[in-house]
Amino acid sequence: MTAWATPPAVLRSAVSELDPPFGVLDDAALRANAADLVRRAGGRPIRLATKSLRIRELIRRTVDTPGFSGLLAYALPEALWLQRNGFHDIVVGYPAVSRAALATLTSDPAAAAEITVMIDDTTQLDLIDRVCPPGSRPEVRVCLELDAGYRPVPGVHLGALRSPVRTPAAAKALARTIAGRPGFRLVGMMAYEGQIAGVGNAAGGPRGAAVRTMQRRSAAELADRRTAAVSAVREVADLEFVNGGGTGSLESTAAEDAVTEVAAGSGLLGPGLFDHYRGFHPAAASFFVLPVVRRPGRRVATLAGGGWVASGPPGRDRMPVLADPPGLRYARQEGPGEVQTPVRGKAADRLRIGDQVWLRHAKAGEPAEHLTELHLVADGAVAAVWPTYRGEGQAF
Repeated sequence: MTAWATPPAVLRSAVSELDPPFGVLDDAALRANAADLVRRAGGRPIRLATKSLRIRELIRRTVDTPGFSGLLAYALPEALWLQRNGFHDIVVGYPAVSRAALATLTSDPAAAAEITVMIDDTTQLDLIDRVCPPGSRPEVRVCLELDAGYRPVPGVHLGALRSPVRTPAAAKALARTIAGRPGFRLVGMMAYEGQIAGVGNAAGGPRGAAVRTMQRRSAAELADRRTAAVSAVREVADLEFVNGGGTGSLESTAAEDAVTEVAAGSGLLGPGLFDHYRGFHPAAASFFVLPVVRRPGRRVATLAGGGWVASGPPGRDRMPVLADPPGLRYARQEGPGEVQTPVRGKAADRLRIGDQVWLRHAKAGEPAEHLTELHLVADGAVAAVWPTYRGEGQAF
C-alpha cells in the first residue's frame, strides 16, 4: 500500500479555505519520491516522462534534480513547445504524424538538434521526407523502438501493442534503412516493458503469483533479446542512448548492461495504481479535492463532479481513490460521475454541505487534463500555484 495515502493534516489545513475543485501537490512527498526513483535507478540517468506530470514547472524542477537527464515527451507538438521554453534533449516517445509539427521541426535547426523522433516503420521516414525533402532541412534525429512485449507461446502477447520491430534481425534491418536514408541520423533505441513496469504485482493468491512469475520470466527474456538487438544495431549506428523501462521496472531495467538510461515519471506523484505494487512504495504526492453539495440520505453524501476515470481497461482500479475522510466508498449504482459522485459509509454521515473530500487519481498525469493549476504545499503553506499544460493553453 502506498505510504501517506491519506493526506496529512498539515496538507489539508494549508488549503482548507480554497474552493473546490482544485489540485494539490505535496512538496515533501514529491522530493521523497524523486530521491527514491534515483536510488532505484542504481546510477542510470532517468529520462523524465512528461505525460506523467503535464506541469511545466514541475518538469523543470525535476529534470534539474541530480539523477535526472532529458525528457521523454509523448507528442511532437509538446516537444516543440517544451524546447521553445528552454528544455533540452527531448525524445518523443511515440511516432509523429502531424505534418504541421514535422514542418516546424524540419524548418528549425535548433529544435532539430534537441528533439529526437520515434521510428518503428519506414513509412514514418517517408512521411517526414514528404513534409520536407532531405537536402532542404536539418538532419532529423531518430530513435528506433523495439517491441518489449512478452510472448511466452505463439499467439499470446503480454504488454503494450507498440512497435512491430521485435527481433534483433528486424531492428538491424530498420537501422540499416535509417542509416541509408539521407537526412536522418539514428541516435537511440527504446523499449518499454509495460507488462513489468505498468502491471501491479502485489495481489495475493494465484493471480498475484502468476503476475510475478510472468514478470520475472519476461524480464529475463527481454534482457537477452534487448542485449542482442542493441548489439546488432550498434553494428550499424553509434547510438547515443538506449532507453528502457518505467517506474514499475526501474531495478530490472537498470540492471541490464545494454541499457544506458531508464524512463520514469509516474513514481514522482505516487498515483493510485501504484498501491498494487510490491517492490516500491511511493508517497501519495498528488490529490484533487471535490466539494460536498448534497446529502441525499443517511450515510450518503454527494460530491460535485469526480468522474476522472483513468484510461486503460475499464475496472475498479481505474477509478479515483477516495483518500479523505477515510471510510468512504462509491455508490455501486453510480460510481464516480461526470457531474456528481455519491459516496457512502459511516464517514459520509459526518460530511456537511461545503466540506472537502480528497481523492487520488489512478494515474499520474491525467488529472492535469481536468485542472488548470495545482497548489504546491510546502512547510504547511501554499508555496506556489503551478499551471498545468491546460492552464497554459496547451492540449496535446
